[in-house]
Amino acid sequence: MQILFDQGTPAPLRRFLTAHDVSTAYEQGWSTVTNGDLIRLAEQQGYELLITTDTNLRYQQNLKTRAIAILVLSTTSWPRIRSAAELVVVEVAGIRAGEYCELRIP
Repeated sequence: MQILFDQGTPAPLRRFLTAHDVSTAYEQGWSTVTNGDLIRLAEQQGYELLITTDTNLRYQQNLKTRAIAILVLSTTSWPRIRSAAELVVVEVAGIRAGEYCELRIP
């Protein structure tokens, strides 16, 4: 699966997603692109999943017509995400096109 990490998603998380092709918004030159445009660009470039830490995304964007799946992590804290990395891996494995999922990181 092609996965795009939004700006707040810790890049080291990619080490836990080795079965997937992971890029960051920064690597794509999209670090200043706003959410709506980022989602559109990601879909146009063939990304299947956007992982973000923007917990307000669902209130800011109309996500009903999107083909890309979106996984929202509840924190930007790398130590907390690292401790819950297996939860992220499980969610990624189960998410389907167009789905929106919020994952609470303990």
